[in-house]
Amino acid sequence: MATGLGLGRLVPGMDDALAKVEINGVSLPIALGLLIMMYPVLAKVRYDKLDAVTGDRRLMASSLVINWILGPAVMFALAWTFLPDLPEYRTGLIVVGLARCIAMVIIWNDLACGDREAAAVLVALNSVFQVLAFGLLGWFYLDLLPGWLHLGDGDHLDISMGKIALNVVIFLGVPLLAGFLTRRVGERKMGRAAYEGRFLPKIGPWALYGLLFTIVVLFALQGKTITSQPLDVARIAVPLLVYFAIMFFGTFWLGKALGLAYDRTATLAFTAAGNNFELAIAVAIATFGVTSGQALSGVVGPLIEVPVLIGLVHVALAWRRKFTAADLVTAP
Repeated sequence: MATGLGLGRLVPGMDDALAKVEINGVSLPIALGLLIMMYPVLAKVRYDKLDAVTGDRRLMASSLVINWILGPAVMFALAWTFLPDLPEYRTGLIVVGLARCIAMVIIWNDLACGDREAAAVLVALNSVFQVLAFGLLGWFYLDLLPGWLHLGDGDHLDISMGKIALNVVIFLGVPLLAGFLTRRVGERKMGRAAYEGRFLPKIGPWALYGLLFTIVVLFALQGKTITSQPLDVARIAVPLLVYFAIMFFGTFWLGKALGLAYDRTATLAFTAAGNNFELAIAVAIATFGVTSGQALSGVVGPLIEVPVLIGLVHVALAWRRKFTAADLVTAP
């Protein structure tokens, strides 16, 4: 993050040069980084075990309710509570809350030893709902609900389902297909033992290389914007911090209350806390402009999300040890 911010601030024209490398508003450098990051993790998924995940009604129902009912509602409430006098930033935060995570959550879940198969299913589920529900929820939270609550005039999102679908295909569809085909072909030619014992360890480190590359590029793109408005960034950061805490810890408590094992509880929590900042930034820029307050809120999203979720990975791993210790104590 520091490297990216420094490059964006100190290297003349670097942010503009990176911003020009895009197709239909999708940054190709970020897409490349996410592909490199997600491919090794998705190649590790045992796709023949997905039925066990889809059959877990507690997990599936909880994920849908948390991501598409509670998550946007929590962000709406926090945005109006903390930014009542800053409508542009408030709208940008609400857009971030609508964009449920479909990409980087894969790596956070893997680092926290979550359930890879469950992560693949929940991310795919979020992708479907993102295409179908993003525009509708945007209208509800930015236009209809503020009018009902007499909070003032609402905003409108000018974003097509096609553009959202393109975002989903690039940031999830391509690495998911690559991972699936690699698993199928690799197991057929090498056998599962050799595939997992020899091939996966070779490509595994590339997930972290892709993560680091993505973070550097992301913050190089927005380094000047972030560093030139520190007080505004701080105002936007406060509700984001509260949001991540509520979503992660609340969902982790729910998973444990439902009797889910640690790996699925962690997956549920990370998919709830993460957001699709790529989509949020793209929507804010396309609708309100690159210099708008809404776009700045989208940019601040990953500035806060990345270090917070890295910290939550360590929190989850500490709780994993408690889960394991409890299992040992209750074992016959």
